[in-house]
Amino acid sequence: MTSTPASNSTLRPRRSVLYMPGANARAMDKARGLDADAVIFDLEDAVAPDMKAAAREQVIATLKQGGYGNRELIVRINSLQTPWGKDDLLALLQAGVAFDGVCLPKVETAEQVLAVAELIAQQGNQALALWPMIETPLGVANAQAIAAAHPNLTAIVMGTSDLSKEMRIPHTPDRIGFIGALSQCVLAARCHHVDIIDGVYLDIKDSDGFARICQQGRDLGFDGKSLIHPAQLVDANRVFGPSAADVDKSRRILQVWQEALAEGKGVAVLDGKLVENLHVDEAERTLAIAEAIANR
Repeated sequence: MTSTPASNSTLRPRRSVLYMPGANARAMDKARGLDADAVIFDLEDAVAPDMKAAAREQVIATLKQGGYGNRELIVRINSLQTPWGKDDLLALLQAGVAFDGVCLPKVETAEQVLAVAELIAQQGNQALALWPMIETPLGVANAQAIAAAHPNLTAIVMGTSDLSKEMRIPHTPDRIGFIGALSQCVLAARCHHVDIIDGVYLDIKDSDGFARICQQGRDLGFDGKSLIHPAQLVDANRVFGPSAADVDKSRRILQVWQEALAEGKGVAVLDGKLVENLHVDEAERTLAIAEAIANR
């Protein structure tokens, strides 16, 4: 079994995370040429019950073909609480295909993450990343425990469509009803040094509204956006990625910091503003993300 090792310390761009329906071979083939940082091949919500087995085989065949470059490849299996989840996971693990991780839908407890991790370990794989989805009130309430559940957990994905239904919160332009839940999950991700991906935006024709929601998500602390249509890629990549101005400022911060250190100083000044260790750390991260995007 080949796969990319999971590591919380591995910095990967996750500005755009595009769902691709596992039953749609044409869509999955098209994803090879799309500017997405990550692709989630979906065996859950996007697949009807009588198509689950066929979609599973289609995803495996697609992964065998490869051709996705450096895009992060994730498969959203069905929950282990369904008739299909365990079969999804075992079929993927036993097929000998290369992919990066497994997305776990409707996770509400750390134990659900551990159950998937145990099945993966039983098949002799210690490397697959785990991406739990938080889509219910109980999942939000247990976000800290979920984020800390396993060393291979590298990202949390918000499922705001299901969360809206479960919490009886409407989708409004400002998402005011979601702010508390979203912030609680972002906090959990930051406490445990994992990425967190914002939920989908359902109106694919409303590009202005989508751009505003992306900006709000970035302001809330999200690392990227999950997407349902390729038309959303440009705005997600722009908003969640470092701009040319961000990169230039980061380079200037590192330059004045190195000059200050050479002079035996513990602080520096750039454009009249104090530069300290925390600004240097953020500048280094910005440049590392920009480099990872360029290399992708």
